Amino acid sequence: MNFDKKQRTERVIQFGEGGFLRGFVDWMLQKVNENSNFDGSVVVVQPIEQGMCDMLTAQNCVYTHLIRGVEGVDTTVVDVISRCVKPYEDFAAYLALAEQPEMRFVVSNTTESGIVFSADDKITDAPPKTFPAKVTLLLKKRFDLGLDGFIFLPCELIDRNGDNLKKCILQYADLWNLGDGFKAWVEEKNVFTNTLVDRINTGYPRGEDLGLGYEDNLVNTSEFFHLWVIETEYDLDSELPFSKTDLNVIITPDKLEMYRTRKVRILNGAHTSLVPYALLSGLDTVKSCIDDPTMNEHLRKCIFDEIIPTLDLPEDELLSYANSVVERFGNPYIKHYLSSIALNSVSKFKVRVLPSILEYIKRYNKMPETLLFAFAKLLDFYKTDMTNDDAEVVAFMKSHNTREVLANASLWGQDLSHLADEVDKYVNK
Repeated sequence: MNFDKKQRTERVIQFGEGGFLRGFVDWMLQKVNENSNFDGSVVVVQPIEQGMCDMLTAQNCVYTHLIRGVEGVDTTVVDVISRCVKPYEDFAAYLALAEQPEMRFVVSNTTESGIVFSADDKITDAPPKTFPAKVTLLLKKRFDLGLDGFIFLPCELIDRNGDNLKKCILQYADLWNLGDGFKAWVEEKNVFTNTLVDRINTGYPRGEDLGLGYEDNLVNTSEFFHLWVIETEYDLDSELPFSKTDLNVIITPDKLEMYRTRKVRILNGAHTSLVPYALLSGLDTVKSCIDDPTMNEHLRKCIFDEIIPTLDLPEDELLSYANSVVERFGNPYIKHYLSSIALNSVSKFKVRVLPSILEYIKRYNKMPETLLFAFAKLLDFYKTDMTNDDAEVVAFMKSHNTREVLANASLWGQDLSHLADEVDKYVNK
């Protein structure tokens, strides 16, 4: 592609160059640039030896992002990435990022296992293996130069991602004897936010004729829906003015867990309460469930009648999010196979659906019939050969009756035999 790229001030260090960050953070920063005086660009750091930086560099770090859904298609040429740095090939170039006073933000998506501490990492490694160790060396250089720290916006899908990143950095400070002064500077001159991200990114649309009129080997696609909840007491908007855009970014001092619970209970809970029933009914994708009247009704009853009444956010926020979930499930551009969602369904049900069941009973002193029906379908599902779970779990579920299964606290975290009669009403129905 031949595109006249705008030069901006490098303000963001981004660990990771995959489809999610390019279709979420970088797309958002493009919008912030267009609607405010932020004037910022991103330096991408390839966090592992192999990655996509060479492909990005070959296209001058410019790519097309397509947002696709029932609403149609929205096309954005994203030119917010200024360059790529590969620490495994040029560690000095990586450390030099600390020397730029205008650098202010660090974003990352190094997978759920990326924010970890390893005692095997050495201060002399160039680079060390883990993401937090790489960051610690960058921060130490910045500290030695007498500069302010960074605002961290990690996107890894773990609870309290910012807190955990800071914890790892301080562990490296101790391991490498970096001193109390450095540790105090990490605490006082850096901002570690906890975040929740939500967007389905569908990556490169292989085999499709997109009709762009130019070649782009890095075309990225996603759904329209996006949500970034950032928990911090820092005045983030003063430096990164999301408020100047119409982006779905929520900055809150203390309500991240409420939004996380909303996502787990409504989005993930809807999936988990739907999938066994749908697979038993011969359906294969989430969209096919939306198109099926019986399954659509089941899904809506689960969400609107029995899950939402157990949550504490304002009703309009809950309804708006729930309606967006149903719309997302019906996106014709997303082929989300039920079989992939069905992996480890018992443990998913325990985390995503069971809390709604128990909270509903607690609040209303009656049984949530649709969710208990979904529970029965889960038990029916485990009697088949369609399951994909730990062999011991499958064997136990197949060989025991409803009461015995529900009484097994190792599966559910507690004895659920008091629900056995209600669940059994719907088993094999």
